[in-house]
Amino acid sequence: MARASGAGAPRAPDGVHPGLGHTIASMAGAQPPVPDAATPAPRPAVVTALQAAYGAPSQSGFGSAAFHQALAPDAGLEQAALAAYRHFVGDAWQRWGEAAWRAPWREVHHRDPGAPADIVAELRGISDPEAARSAPMILEAIEGAEAAVAALAAAFDDPAVTELRVFNLGDGGAMSGIEVAARRTDATAVLLVFLMD
Repeated sequence: MARASGAGAPRAPDGVHPGLGHTIASMAGAQPPVPDAATPAPRPAVVTALQAAYGAPSQSGFGSAAFHQALAPDAGLEQAALAAYRHFVGDAWQRWGEAAWRAPWREVHHRDPGAPADIVAELRGISDPEAARSAPMILEAIEGAEAAVAALAAAFDDPAVTELRVFNLGDGGAMSGIEVAARRTDATAVLLVFLMD
């Protein structure tokens, strides 16, 4: 699988994707989730490893990309996930229409509070038929799968993760995928978008 290239994608020095907070805010009709977006928490090493394996933030609309976004404690994780998805799809969001991209969007898994953190088992256990076809791809059909899965587990099984949700996504036609979204104790979200045809 060719992962989405983050080459040339702008990133703030601390690794929090610039502009995504604005996208989240514009979708929610509010201000960016963290008022002082210029000084968010530094990018954790687990996010650096995740981006090395799955790609840095991009608008390629194909493959995968990992985002690290400032997220206030009272901001919705689903809104952050939807904004990262929209950003990843890029111009195709408008070209093909929001209705097409939103039609398959739904939560297919959430980690219950206090449940053991095992993202690999959680992805393998997804029962939604569409998402169940995409989930193994994020684990197996990636260059350097063993290292990628280790980075995935390190990022999403990290004790700093307080909320984890997985969403189904696609264009209602040829494109399908999933997004793993996690809220962290440092007022950030880690978002992994995977989209293939």
